[in-house]
Amino acid sequence: MKGKYEVSQYIGVPLETDDSGNYQIKTDEQGDFKLHSWRTGKHTKGKFKKIGQIFITENNLMVAIVKVHPVAFKDRHEFTPLQRFTSEMVNDELIKRAAEKL
Repeated sequence: MKGKYEVSQYIGVPLETDDSGNYQIKTDEQGDFKLHSWRTGKHTKGKFKKIGQIFITENNLMVAIVKVHPVAFKDRHEFTPLQRFTSEMVNDELIKRAAEKL
């Protein structure tokens, strides 16, 4: 089928930077955070390399990938597409903390 592409779901945790420019999990007023899902889209730039990689959403939110699942092409509209993958990674401790929410 023309126009068909591989689709994956990326479960990730939103990030922010501290005063030193280090990535940290974006938390609410109570210090809690949630994991969210995005998917690759037809116009997603870059490639997924490994868990801990950072991608940018269409709303310019930085997100660290915690888990990846394949998605059937027909089910892709259940998830919001991401804009682009970056080459940046977060440390293993951050991923370990985020993965506790899975």
